[in-house]
Amino acid sequence: MQTTETKRNVLVGVFIFIGLLILIVGIFTLGGQQKAFVKSMRINAVFSDIGGLKAGNNVWFSGVKIGTVKTIKFYGRSQVEVSMNIEQSARQYIRKDASAKLSSDGLIGNKLIVIFGGNPSTAEIEDGDILQVQKDLSTDDIMKTLQENNENLIGITTNFKKLSGDMVKGKGLAGTLLADSSLAKSFKAIVMNLQKTTQTSATLAGQLSRFSAKLNTKGGLADKMLTDTAVFGKLTATADQLKQTAAKATVITDNLSKASNKLNSTDNALGLLLNDAKTAEQVKTTMGNLQESSVKLNDDLEAAQHNFLLRGFFKKKEKAEAAAATQKTTN
Repeated sequence: MQTTETKRNVLVGVFIFIGLLILIVGIFTLGGQQKAFVKSMRINAVFSDIGGLKAGNNVWFSGVKIGTVKTIKFYGRSQVEVSMNIEQSARQYIRKDASAKLSSDGLIGNKLIVIFGGNPSTAEIEDGDILQVQKDLSTDDIMKTLQENNENLIGITTNFKKLSGDMVKGKGLAGTLLADSSLAKSFKAIVMNLQKTTQTSATLAGQLSRFSAKLNTKGGLADKMLTDTAVFGKLTATADQLKQTAAKATVITDNLSKASNKLNSTDNALGLLLNDAKTAEQVKTTMGNLQESSVKLNDDLEAAQHNFLLRGFFKKKEKAEAAAATQKTTN
C-alpha cells in the first residue's frame, strides 16, 4: 500500500511539473508575441476619430510590427489621445517630424496605426513625444463618396438612355444622321469632297516642293537671279530702262492726249476744219473753185499757144527742151 501511495505522489509530481513547464512556456510565448520583455518607449498621437481602434492593436513601421497600442483616452473636447509602446530599437528610424495614420489589417481586419519615419535630417524621437497625424478617409467618408459616385452614375446612365432614345427617334443632329438617308448621303459626299481636297492639297504640296527644288538647281535662272550679282545688275539696269521708257511713253501719251483735245476744239485751224461744219463747207467750196480755176487756166494757156503772137515763143521753148534732152541722152 505504501508503494501505491508513492507511485501516486510521483504521478502527481510529474503532472505538476508538466503543468508548471507548460505555464512557463506559455508565459514566455505570449510575452514574446506581445514583446513584453523587449525594451520599449512610449509615444503619443491625437486623433479626431480612431474608428474602432482598441488597446493592444498593433503599431507598424514600413510593414513591420514595432509596438502596440497601450492606452486610449479622450483629449480636449472631442479628440482621442492614443498612447503607444514601441521598441527602443526602432527609435533610430523615427524622427520628430514623423506622422501616424490609422489603417487596417486587410480590407476588414483589425485597426492598426502606421508610423511614417519623417525626414532623416531631423532629430530622433524621444519618450513622450506627440506625433503628427495624417488625415485618413473613414468608412463613412468612403461610403459617402461611393454613394455620390453611384448617384452620378445613375444620372449619367439616365442621360445616356434619354440621348439614345432621342437618337433612335431621329431627334437632334446625330438622330437625323441616323434616320435621314439623304442627309447621311450628303454628309458622306462632304467627307468625300474633303478627302479629295486633302489629296489635291497633298499633290499641290508635292508640286511646290518640286518647283522649289528646280529653283534651287545650280545654274538655273532663279539660281543666277539669287546668287549672280552680274545678272542681278543687268536685271536692275533693264528695269531702270523700262522705267524710263514707261516715263517717255507717258509723256507721249500726254502729248497725244493734248493733241487730240486740240483736234476736238475749234480754237485752231485743224480743229475748226474737223469740228466746224460751216468752215468745212467753205473749204470745200474754195477747193471746188480752185479746181475750176485751174481748168480754165489750162484752157487759157492752150489758147495762148495757138495765138500767132506767142506761137514763136512756144516753138523756141520746145526746141530748147528737145536739144537739152538729146544732149542728156548723149552724155
